[in-house]
Amino acid sequence: MTVAFNHTIVYATDKQRSASFLASVLGLPAPHVMWSFVTVALDHGVTLDFATTDRPISPQHYAFLVSEEDFDGIFARIQAENVPYWADPGRSRPQQINHNDGGRGVYFADPDGHFLEAITRPYGSDGA
Repeated sequence: MTVAFNHTIVYATDKQRSASFLASVLGLPAPHVMWSFVTVALDHGVTLDFATTDRPISPQHYAFLVSEEDFDGIFARIQAENVPYWADPGRSRPQQINHNDGGRGVYFADPDGHFLEAITRPYGSDGA
């Protein structure tokens, strides 16, 4: 059996703003409108479909596995935009990155408080 993740809905106070923020920081193509969503396309056909809501948003966590080269660009854009970032999910190591599993990682928040993460090695890989 093959199971692949395809998409999820990400609630935002302004779907265009949040989708554009994510696409910009990750260096992805501009989001596009699909039905009532603003969609950010990732590899392997996966999309994050942003929807505007007027209800309170429960921040979620989204982690993105990226190459070392892509991490350089992501981290440079985070710094250039003065986006606060942390080395850990507890936000106890501000303005630092981590080197877990022999790679690099950084946590940062989107405009609605969703906690985003870019990592260069999967957790538990020990650099393999």
